[in-house]
Amino acid sequence: MSVAEQIDYQGLSKEEEAQIFDTIDKWLEREVRPVVKKYDHADEYPHEIVEQMKEMGLFGAIIDQKYGGLGMSAATYSKVVMRITEVWMALTGIFNSHLIMATLVQRFGTEDQKQRFLPRFATGELRGGLGLTEPNAGTDLQSIRTKATKDGENYIIDGSKTWISNGVEGSCFALLTKTDPNIDPAHKGMSFFIVEKGEGFTVSKRLEKLGYKSIDSAELVFQNFKVPSSNLVGQKEGQGFYQAAGGLEIGRINVAARGVGIASAALKDSTRYAQERHTFGKPIAQHQAIQLKLGDMATKTEAARLLVMQAAEAYDKGERCDMEAGMAKYYASEIAVECSLDAMRIHGGYGYSKEFDIERYFRDAPLMCIGEGTNEIQRIIIAKQLVARNPI
Repeated sequence: MSVAEQIDYQGLSKEEEAQIFDTIDKWLEREVRPVVKKYDHADEYPHEIVEQMKEMGLFGAIIDQKYGGLGMSAATYSKVVMRITEVWMALTGIFNSHLIMATLVQRFGTEDQKQRFLPRFATGELRGGLGLTEPNAGTDLQSIRTKATKDGENYIIDGSKTWISNGVEGSCFALLTKTDPNIDPAHKGMSFFIVEKGEGFTVSKRLEKLGYKSIDSAELVFQNFKVPSSNLVGQKEGQGFYQAAGGLEIGRINVAARGVGIASAALKDSTRYAQERHTFGKPIAQHQAIQLKLGDMATKTEAARLLVMQAAEAYDKGERCDMEAGMAKYYASEIAVECSLDAMRIHGGYGYSKEFDIERYFRDAPLMCIGEGTNEIQRIIIAKQLVARNPI
C-alpha cells in the first residue's frame, strides 16, 4: 500500500500531519539516508528514489485532490520539504521545480489545461520544471529572448534556456517566452507555454555543479519547435510575467524551507558531535567558544523556520506574500550558509571530510542564496513592499 493510500491529506489535523511526517521520516531513514553519499558523490540521478516519490504522491503534493494530487497546504508542504532536506536537499529540488510548473497551471490555466495536465503531473507520469533562465537573462526576466511566433493553430518557439532543473530527466516544462518582443514595457509581451519534449526540443548539455548533485541541471535549445496554441497558459498572451511572479511565491517558500532543513541538519549534527568530541578533558560542548556557535545556530534556525511558516500561512490564505516569501527565502538561505560553515568549524577536520555530511551541507547551501531569485533581489522586493504597504 502506498503512502498516498495510507493517509488522508485533506483537512489535516495535527495528528494526521504527524502521521505524514512519521511516514516520511521512516522512508528517509530506511530508503534515503543509507544511499545519499553514494548518489551525491557520483552525481548520479536517483531513479529508484524518484519512483518511490511518485508512489508517495510527492509530485502531486500541492495539486488539488480533484486533479489527483494530495492537496497539501503550503504550510504542510513546507514542513515536508524541511524534513526531506535535513536528509538530502536534492530530492526537494526534483519535485519543487515540477510543482512550480503545476502551480502555474492550477492557478492560471484553463479548466481544459487543468484536466489535461494536472492529473499527469500529480502521478509523475509527466515530470519536469520551469524554463525561465537564459544565458543572458536570469533575475531580469524581461530580457529573455526565446520567442514564440503564432503560426495558425500553433506557435513556433525558437531560443534557449539554461540552468533548468530536471532538464535531462524531465519530460515537460513551463516555458516563458516572448510572444510580442517589440511591446513596451517588455513584460507585457511575455507568455507561458506548457511544452512536452519532441522534435525541435533538444537538451544540449548537462551542467556540472559544485553542489546540488544528482538532480540534473541542463541547457535546452528550441529550434522551430511547434507547440499547440491550446498549451498557452490561460489562453491569453502577455500574462507570463504576472504568472511567473505567482508561481515563484511557492518556489521561494520551498527554497526557504530547504534553507531551514540544511541549517537544522547542520545544527543537529553539530549538537551531537559536540557532545561526542573531547578536548582538554571534556566534551567540546562544554567549551564556551562552541556553545556560542551552537546558541547562534539554534536561534537563527528557529527564526528562519518561523519566517517560512509565516509566508506559507499567508500563501494558504490567498494573501499577497511576495514580501513574506522574500523575507523567508533571503534569511533562511543565508542562515543555511552560516550554519553549514559553523558546523564545519565545530567538526574540524571531519567537517571537511567526505565521510561526514557537513561538506555536502556546505556545498548545497549557497545555491539557496541564488535560486528562485537572488537574495539581492529579495531585499529589494522586501523594501519596495514595505514602502508600498506603509505609505505616508
